[in-house]
Amino acid sequence: MAPSVSMKGPFLMPNEPTSNESTYVIDSESGAEMARLMVQDRILTEGMGGLFTELPDDLLARAHDILDIACGPGGWVLDVAFRYPKINVVGIDISKQLVDYARAQARVRWLENAHFQVMDVLKPLDFDDESIDLVNIRFLFGVLPRTEWPKLLQECMRILRPGGIVRLTECEMPLTNSLAYEKLSSLFTRGLQLSGQSFSPDGRHIGITPMLGRLLGETGFQNMRRKVHMVDASEGMEAYESCYQNYQVAFKLVEPFMIKLGVTTPEEFDELYQQMLNEMSSEGFCAAWFYLTVAGAKP
Repeated sequence: MAPSVSMKGPFLMPNEPTSNESTYVIDSESGAEMARLMVQDRILTEGMGGLFTELPDDLLARAHDILDIACGPGGWVLDVAFRYPKINVVGIDISKQLVDYARAQARVRWLENAHFQVMDVLKPLDFDDESIDLVNIRFLFGVLPRTEWPKLLQECMRILRPGGIVRLTECEMPLTNSLAYEKLSSLFTRGLQLSGQSFSPDGRHIGITPMLGRLLGETGFQNMRRKVHMVDASEGMEAYESCYQNYQVAFKLVEPFMIKLGVTTPEEFDELYQQMLNEMSSEGFCAAWFYLTVAGAKP
């Protein structure tokens, strides 16, 4: 099925160059990060109760073209393409490795309506004006500097058709009863603040969730819909194993970022990391991970 999305240039480019600069706090070409993102994607979708739980079914019935920004290995795009075979779904990511993997998965699953493109969200999006019905963005806080959010949302406004939807899903750090996790978490959020990728005034939080509605409103989006999600990652709960794996890998991957910014040392990090794994493995470990979806419509 030919894509109906109008792009500035070829729809599929098998050998796109990757950007020389990345603001991602983790190496986007890391194999470990690819595996972690696949685990995280499943956690998020299940925790949200599905693909579009805050949107009415009739809105999706009118959609022809959906864009997923920072799609990673493509899990969300592939799920949407499978469930809605008449909708063209496009995923973009700065990582060629992730895009190549997602394309391979689309071919294996015979999902001709799933497409993937290497693209840098810090630059103008390579789509024509009013060519998309819905833009999905999940967990971009680790990629997008605070000052770049308005620019990206203005691009979303440009490419959306009238009545089109942009939906943002972002989180704060999980709350746990692990002292070592809480210390590592606070060091990481301090690093985000120092790097300009946090809205927190003091670096104690990521600070993105309370900003989502205002960011959309200041861009001109209307008719906001909000939905709060929570994953119980406590020991003994269904999400525990996958969340444990996510935390275990994620902190090792952000270690270079934290050391580079001077918020910790290799010695301190190793000590806290091992203590965190011990505490998370113990009986009685409790964790709650909250995230928020805010969707707005283009007038």
